[in-house]
Amino acid sequence: MIGFCVDSNSQMPAQLVERYGVEVVPLIVTVDGEDFLEGVDLDADAFWARFAGGVAPAVGTAAPSPGGFAAAYETLAARGATEILSVHIGSSISATFDAARVGARSSPVPVRLVDTGTASFGITCSLWEAAEAVKRGAELDEAADVAERVAASTDNVFVVKALDLAAEGGRVSVEAGPAEGAIPVLRLVRGSVETVGQAQSMDDVADVMASAVRTGGSRLRVGISIADAGAAPLWQALEDRLQDAEEVAELVRYRVGPSVGAHTGPGTAGAMWYPAVDA
Repeated sequence: MIGFCVDSNSQMPAQLVERYGVEVVPLIVTVDGEDFLEGVDLDADAFWARFAGGVAPAVGTAAPSPGGFAAAYETLAARGATEILSVHIGSSISATFDAARVGARSSPVPVRLVDTGTASFGITCSLWEAAEAVKRGAELDEAADVAERVAASTDNVFVVKALDLAAEGGRVSVEAGPAEGAIPVLRLVRGSVETVGQAQSMDDVADVMASAVRTGGSRLRVGISIADAGAAPLWQALEDRLQDAEEVAELVRYRVGPSVGAHTGPGTAGAMWYPAVDA
């Protein structure tokens, strides 16, 4: 049996953790000098509450210890795993992959590590499809290959004014954006930010974002995200446009938590997706 492990930077939602029996190793998040384990003693709501009043805390992140990975591998083995697929944030971004490699040396069962070269929900996408491949009968090396291919094929779209939209009841003031009040809908491509479109209401933003997702191909697996809970109306608007779209095979919600939010800040919302790999 193949067990699965990711790090918490993946922002993997509970429904996927539970579905595939994933062990999530938490990154360390430091907020105003106090250390927390992401998702264990600091969740998204508690993290974003630290930004109340418009004063941003000092936030830093650090990789888990090798011992954290060793413990996760032991837990998976105790559940019956005879080998493990461990999928992680890119080694050029974080020391997490190196910690996993050290932790794997003491694993009671073989561990196949995947350096996704990416971050955030892209890690989840990689594990998501690899786990589906295992369900279809893939062996460990084949599942790892699927994870690597998906890591290279994920796409994204996002906005950074989601809270403004919610606060204004779905519309924004002329001061809120660069072009007569418009909010830019953005996409990160190979480290560069591109503008996908512009919008002046929550419905406009949801339309632009949903259109970007639907042009991503067929049989898409999609994650839609918000940082602050106050942006939930945009979350719902985007879900309404995508959940029955013929291009979308499955849609899940996730929150932008501390290890990603430390770099993006409050008020973000977005989507990431990839085409499901053929059996």
